[in-house]
Amino acid sequence: MKEEKTKAVARKEEVKTGRRTFLKTAAAGAAGVAALGFPMVSRAQTHTLKMQGAWGAKDIFNEYAEDYVKRVNEMGGGRLVIDYLLAGAVVKPFQVMDAVNKGVLDAGHQVSVYWYGKSKVASLFGTGPVFGQNAHQGLAWIYYGGGQQLYDELIKALGLNIVGFFSFPMPTQPLGWFKKQITGPKDLEGLKYRTVGLAADLFQAMGVKVTQLPGGEIVPALERGVIDAFEYNNPTSDRSFGAQDVSKVYMMGSYHQAAEYFEIIFNRQKYNQLPAEHKALLKYAAEASSSNNYWKAQDRYSADLQWLQKEAKVNVYRTPDSVMKAQLEAWDKILPGLEKDPFFKKVVASQKAFCHRLAYYDLINSCDYKLAFNHYFPGELKKVGF
Repeated sequence: MKEEKTKAVARKEEVKTGRRTFLKTAAAGAAGVAALGFPMVSRAQTHTLKMQGAWGAKDIFNEYAEDYVKRVNEMGGGRLVIDYLLAGAVVKPFQVMDAVNKGVLDAGHQVSVYWYGKSKVASLFGTGPVFGQNAHQGLAWIYYGGGQQLYDELIKALGLNIVGFFSFPMPTQPLGWFKKQITGPKDLEGLKYRTVGLAADLFQAMGVKVTQLPGGEIVPALERGVIDAFEYNNPTSDRSFGAQDVSKVYMMGSYHQAAEYFEIIFNRQKYNQLPAEHKALLKYAAEASSSNNYWKAQDRYSADLQWLQKEAKVNVYRTPDSVMKAQLEAWDKILPGLEKDPFFKKVVASQKAFCHRLAYYDLINSCDYKLAFNHYFPGELKKVGF
């Protein structure tokens, strides 16, 4: 018996020893595999990018830019850092593209329409004609319909030293701020009006006298009589620079800029110096901030529209269908001339074909949200002519 117990104990010790040996060998093997799969990266290698926005400190657009920067910096783990600057810190808003192109800035947060003086095709990446698409569907064209490739082709054709991404499907931009209610297209004729990009061509075709200005110069221009009326982008931005202090008529709804999005740009040399994971981070942070920006916009724009009406006593009206129909007819007038540029025509054709398919699906599939609103909040929309 004693001998059998001694043998049993010995067998247990063998099992324990074998198990310890196996675990040690497995751990060593796993470490080797991990080393092969995840090469050592120097944590001392840090890349810092100097980015300037095209937005003033109080504009919600500046918050959107900071939201992008926050995502990059937090996901970058200290190894990729964006140093963000306000508009005017290095260059003026309309000069961001040139500064990034020349390497004066490493990156910029803006809209493509701000450099459409180089090519009117730039305005098609956010402020072109509406074929039934909204901004979400415009971004779908960018990401899945060939829009990004056409943008890259434009950048190359212009010799710009740029890599760019797009983000944030902007809600429809209001017709804007006026001294009196706009009841039809005739009320717009002869007005000195601020807008930018192809919207300038559009309104000129409608008999409007257009001046192109960055957001921070709008109210001073109105006070000096340089303009009679203006649009910028949304209730929150408009409130932030004091539109309600110089005008009490706010017209909602328009086809002049109904599907815009941000352009986030990087100097190509600086971008190419980054490791692959940092390049991916910059791209995917644009997608992540796109959703965040949109959700924030839904909250803030709706709240500030209520404030403008109730606290600032602004008279809010829905833009008449007659004005929007006139805008569509004006697009029809200006597009043939613009399409004499073969590349402009190519981009429009791509966008129109893709958005035709998307808008068709969306329009026949979406429920009637207006019907539901009127069911639960009867009479409210009628007060603003909708």
